[in-house]
Amino acid sequence: MSNRNVFDNSLEELNQKVFRLGKIVNSRVDASMQSLVKQDLELANQVVTGDLEVNEIQSQIEESCMLLIATQQPMATDLRKIVAAFKLSINLERIGDLAVDIAKHTIRTGEQKALKPLVDLPRMADIVQQMVVLGIEAYKMEDAEAAIAMAKMDDEVDHLYAQVFRELLVFMMEDPKTISQATYLIFVGRFLERMGDYCTNIAEEVVYVETGKRSDLNL
Repeated sequence: MSNRNVFDNSLEELNQKVFRLGKIVNSRVDASMQSLVKQDLELANQVVTGDLEVNEIQSQIEESCMLLIATQQPMATDLRKIVAAFKLSINLERIGDLAVDIAKHTIRTGEQKALKPLVDLPRMADIVQQMVVLGIEAYKMEDAEAAIAMAKMDDEVDHLYAQVFRELLVFMMEDPKTISQATYLIFVGRFLERMGDYCTNIAEEVVYVETGKRSDLNL
């Protein structure tokens, strides 16, 4: 087998790990939000304990990237693909961490009566999950235009977060007894908003692979 074939096979194995990580992280985001909406403490604990798997896969990706660079000495596009895979794994791992943070807030609030039915926070989570799927697909297809379109979805996440913040602030001003739970929900909104930012970072890496230029899509 030629060196090029060895490299291509190794890169494909690396990409498969990235794709797997994306699917797992997306499932964690969904589970964390479901645990909050349904006040499901068992599901929340599963999200928390499942973070070890996310960390392990990210570590494997990091190790694979370093090994490929050390043994294959890639240049130009090949090097950019490896760097992008590494950075995608970091951003996905951070999204997974934030899903854990949401699950921990579910555990902290326990079975307290919810202030209100949760609508905007689940919508934010849905958009984030769509962004992750579209970002991974854009990376797979090396489609910079699709990545840029995905990054623009972050505007809706930001809009919803501002809406959540204002609404919960009114709750706290009208009834100080709601401050604790409302504060937790504001934190959840912030976590989801940060997830959107990390998805935008993923889009930037896709653009970098195709163009060789760094762009700031997180404006």
